[in-house]
Amino acid sequence: MDKCTLANHNISILFWVHFFGTISFLQAVMTLFYVERGLTPSNVFIVLMCWSGAVLIGEVPAGIFADRFGLKLSFITGACIKIISISLLLFADNIWLFCLYSLLNGLSVTFFSGADEALIYESLKETNEQHLMDKAMGKIQSASFISMLIAVIFGSYFAKDLKEEQFFILITLGLLFHFVELILLLFIKNPAVEFEYNESSYSQVIEGIQVIRKAPQLLIMFLNISLVFIPASAVFDNYDQLLLKNAGVPVFAIGILYAVAAVGGYFASISIGWLTKKFSRIFLLNLSGALAVCGLLLAACFGNTLWIVLGAFIILRFVRAIRYPIYSQLSNDIIPSHVRATTISLLSVLDSVLDLIIFGTLSILAVYGLPVMFMGCTIIALIGTCLPIKGIREVPKNIES
Repeated sequence: MDKCTLANHNISILFWVHFFGTISFLQAVMTLFYVERGLTPSNVFIVLMCWSGAVLIGEVPAGIFADRFGLKLSFITGACIKIISISLLLFADNIWLFCLYSLLNGLSVTFFSGADEALIYESLKETNEQHLMDKAMGKIQSASFISMLIAVIFGSYFAKDLKEEQFFILITLGLLFHFVELILLLFIKNPAVEFEYNESSYSQVIEGIQVIRKAPQLLIMFLNISLVFIPASAVFDNYDQLLLKNAGVPVFAIGILYAVAAVGGYFASISIGWLTKKFSRIFLLNLSGALAVCGLLLAACFGNTLWIVLGAFIILRFVRAIRYPIYSQLSNDIIPSHVRATTISLLSVLDSVLDLIIFGTLSILAVYGLPVMFMGCTIIALIGTCLPIKGIREVPKNIES
């Protein structure tokens, strides 16, 4: 990848945006923070469902917003909403305030979802380097692992007593980092590609739906990714602290484990280019899906055995690190430029529907304990892994307009 290009500039900025924007000093104790503020495991699922509901409602409007008014403005809008949402954690002490936090936080994500991929792909396309999309996504994603490494060690140690004043300081420190993220977003440069929108927003959505309808392999691949990601990452990440604690891991050590996982995730992310040269992208997606099923099954069956729980934890962190950049390359190769953000947002709407269905189902299973819930996660991930993925070499000519 050339150094003096728009793509290199935007990738570098997004790297630091991800570093400051994904940092969460509460991450290593987030579930324990919920519990200390009065939430139950079932309440946590309600909070997650609020997040998914906000994404469901906001995805398509945010995607249209990005396609019409520019990716940079979309990022800035999302960052402002995120700062407001995190500020609510300073005084949230009941499920309703946590739900409001989750709704706003989910809405903020919609202004990044699709827009970040569109920015990178279109920037790379200007210098005919779009085949490096997965490598670029891996580099950007690696920033979140570096920030996690710092945040979880500091956060878990600083909040080891789970005291209110400790939580307050961690939330405030996180807000400062998010303000830095907002400043960095001002330096994003929109790609030169522009489209005249003489059609209505409704027409944009219809065209995005047509892209998905005429490329069924895109939809199947998306379902494969989502049905593995939701149980293996979205759900597991919110319950791994309870799992580790039940297996005998002290609170401060949870941060160390998160840090070790962050180091592994970082090296996995920056190695995406090397991995895709050695193995096909389809093979890597199938292998990582199978590993996710194994990790969840181990968590379900051996939740009280420390070393097995640690193994499951590391496996699932590795899976999360490599799957999305590869999917991003394959999916963006087929989506037309002028409706890229809208189409990705439409897929994210489907992801939110799946979130609500899966979270609702697992919230019922959670009443019977973590092993039963993780077994449900295993079955869902297995269904996703079994969906066949076909390679996509180029944008079908009957879709690109």
